[in-house]
Amino acid sequence: MKALELVAPSTFEFGDRPDPVPGPDEVLIAVKATGICGSDIHGMDGSSGRRQMPIIMGHETSGEIVAVGADVDGDHWKVGDRVTPDSTVYCGKCEYCERGEINLCDDRQVLGVSPGTYRRHGAFADYLAVPARILYRIPEGLSYEHAAMTEPLAVALHAVGRVTIKPTDTAVVVGAGMIGLLCIQALRVAGCREIIAVDLADDKLALAQTLGATAGLNPQTCDVVAEVRARTGGQGADVSLEVVGIQPTLHTAIGVLRRGGSCVLVGNLQPRAEVPYQDLVTKELTLYGTCSCAGEYDRALELLASGEVQVSPFISAVVPLAEGEAWFHRLHAGENGLFKVILQP
Repeated sequence: MKALELVAPSTFEFGDRPDPVPGPDEVLIAVKATGICGSDIHGMDGSSGRRQMPIIMGHETSGEIVAVGADVDGDHWKVGDRVTPDSTVYCGKCEYCERGEINLCDDRQVLGVSPGTYRRHGAFADYLAVPARILYRIPEGLSYEHAAMTEPLAVALHAVGRVTIKPTDTAVVVGAGMIGLLCIQALRVAGCREIIAVDLADDKLALAQTLGATAGLNPQTCDVVAEVRARTGGQGADVSLEVVGIQPTLHTAIGVLRRGGSCVLVGNLQPRAEVPYQDLVTKELTLYGTCSCAGEYDRALELLASGEVQVSPFISAVVPLAEGEAWFHRLHAGENGLFKVILQP
């Protein structure tokens, strides 16, 4: 098969690789569409440490079953089925999995990710072999390109689901990249009254407001914390989501909260960050970590198929896999106007 493999920091090779062979409980998928994730961009240069090379990346994917392992339920999964796999390969047997916390599985692997002791090649390739237990059926009428967005939407749904959203709540989303914009839509679906987007890019703030944000604030032109307090009667927001993963945005996400508020930590760029400890204590704030997703795929597919969540505004280009390296570098350079690039074998 052809595959795009990261072989050294910021260096790819596109060429022939061995076809994956599905195990007894696995299916072989002919990949139709795979999105380049922000974590892939940060992984390609080696800075995140989560893409140890060589590795075939790619975890936001969709395709068609072309072979089924001997132990797979043939009444449920057949050759020709259109599917999208969870990005997490979970064991299904440990205590975490039994509680439904598959994202915390003792033996968790992630497609196209290779930190620590494991390596699991991903979907920037013609074919992908995965356990049948992580598959979800693509609804009729939903394109492969949109189905490849199921994973990032599920991540956003999981993040918003870490807190209880009330109709009277004000939420602040710090970071209006793609995941932040999906979080905004997930908050809207959850019934949140006021959703304030925060970003340095005015075009992203404008898009956020077309997708459900009630206001957009740029830290370069206003005092975000003061503005949020002014919009909430001097109290602050009930909930914030930090969707960048660096210290300044973390401080903003904590600073906008009212007493007793909650902050969901979604971004994951820096391994460490200082926190305003006394604010956390004296305002009795709660911080929630959120990792990947845990069972939100079905809901994500429903929202995509119904059009209740929009992903077309994020898809900047759909291009051949062979051109992937050039698009990786364009995304890494932060080219204006680029959001999601989808690669097709």
